[in-house]
Amino acid sequence: MQTGIIMRISLLVSFGLHLIMLFTFRQAFPLYWAPEDLRTYRVELIRPPVEDIDADDRPETDIAKIEEEEKPATQVEQDTISLDTEDKRYATYARIIKERIMRHWRYPPEAKENLIEGRLTVLFSLSGDGDVVQIGVLERSGHDILDREAGRAISSAAPFPPFPAHIVVKRLNIKATFDYRITARRKTDAP
Repeated sequence: MQTGIIMRISLLVSFGLHLIMLFTFRQAFPLYWAPEDLRTYRVELIRPPVEDIDADDRPETDIAKIEEEEKPATQVEQDTISLDTEDKRYATYARIIKERIMRHWRYPPEAKENLIEGRLTVLFSLSGDGDVVQIGVLERSGHDILDREAGRAISSAAPFPPFPAHIVVKRLNIKATFDYRITARRKTDAP
């Protein structure tokens, strides 16, 4: 019986404290019970008047002929992408290039023996037929042997496939990052 009284008193005290907190923090956390009216705006776009147009002077145009005519695609000089681009125009072609470079890229044995690590960024340019036009190092690794190997891997993988029809640039610049890291393999007790 005494437990029931203690429970009721605790419940009343808790309820009272919650009411006090509700009224105290009412300014900081207002409750919006009544929804506000939404404001609506009306916008009218008015075309300026065109003078001196007669219905008889309009040339006869056939919409079907206009749709059939193909406009020549304007060819952009160049574009720059990352080798890991997610741009739908270039993603598939960039993946092909990356796979070809990966087949030719290796860790230089001398660098591996001397535990030389580094990261470099290369910018190379391709012509429309897939030939490498230029190779340049944007950010050096700090070790010439690693920088030279990245350039060698790109040159060895060339020529690349010609640009697909949907790539309309004359020259495609591609940024590629080469990360040389030696990872220690843990020896297991099993033979």
